[in-house]
Amino acid sequence: MLIRAGYEISYDCAQTTPMLLLLSIVPDREPDLRTPQRMSLTSSSGEPVPVRHYRDGFNNAVTRVVAPPGRLTISADFLIEDSGLHDPAVPDAEQHRIADLPDEVLVFLLGSRYCETDKLSDQAWSLFGHTRPGWERVQAICDHVHDRITFGYEHARSTKTAFEANEERKGVCRDFTHLAVTYCRCMNIPTRYVTGYLGDIGVPPVDYPMDFSAWFEVYLGGRWHTFDARHNTPRIGRILMGRGRDATDVAISTAFGSARLSGFHVITDEVKDEAAALAAVKA
Repeated sequence: MLIRAGYEISYDCAQTTPMLLLLSIVPDREPDLRTPQRMSLTSSSGEPVPVRHYRDGFNNAVTRVVAPPGRLTISADFLIEDSGLHDPAVPDAEQHRIADLPDEVLVFLLGSRYCETDKLSDQAWSLFGHTRPGWERVQAICDHVHDRITFGYEHARSTKTAFEANEERKGVCRDFTHLAVTYCRCMNIPTRYVTGYLGDIGVPPVDYPMDFSAWFEVYLGGRWHTFDARHNTPRIGRILMGRGRDATDVAISTAFGSARLSGFHVITDEVKDEAAALAAVKA
């Protein structure tokens, strides 16, 4: 399967503003690119925008820019190969004893900015302590979070934590994910927050503007597995952009100064006509 993905995002900066951008796909998906994922940066003032790239501590591809005063528009448009398969299910994936976990996954057992394990541990064990450790337990957590929270963009709040989402019972995909991540960590399952593209591929389209999406991965049976508490069903065409402890680590932009979002457009579509898509991307 071929997917066309990309974005056009604009920020209005009151002054020269350094920014971190996490808008590139994760390095392990780069071999699947059919066209380069070139990031274009345009300043309304015409001033050049200094850019450099690095890998963060989670191996995410991060772009550093210094935005001049005025409007900065960031865009990309690319084609990527995908298996076209649904998220795999591995019902017999077993939960590890903490003593047997690899060192590098231990950080994903800890509480973090938006995932307050200390506030939700007792509740997690009360809700899920009776479930079978491993895949069944994670799916029980997804079922609970999916049923508890009502989705709506009007419920979005950048400061909302897992505990607050649980209390308010409404939110967006990041809130579903933060709550599920927190419950899993409370149950001693290493869990990392994921963000990326997820189009309406293989499912009826929803009446919402396209956006980036959040889901999570758990470490069971010696490898990472995909779960999604918001949709709570296997999906096709996930394109990962970043992995981390929570939304702090994978924010699409972090501005060190005033940068007001003034435009936001995301595309994630299955390609039916490859020649036309290639021509459109190259244009």
